[in-house]
Amino acid sequence: MNIANRLINYIKASQLELKKVIWPSKKEVTNHTALVIGISLALAAFLGAVDYLLTLLVETII
Repeated sequence: MNIANRLINYIKASQLELKKVIWPSKKEVTNHTALVIGISLALAAFLGAVDYLLTLLVETII
């Protein structure tokens, strides 16, 4: 089997697999994106607060 036939078979198989995929709805994507952004902001705020408090503690000790 030559390289062109292998490429064609790969593309055909990929198309068949993509037809089986259950894509999320726009609402699901929006909700999951908002959730990821919210968790990221909360984690950033928490880590920023911990960093600030540890900095104060180290400065007090020194």
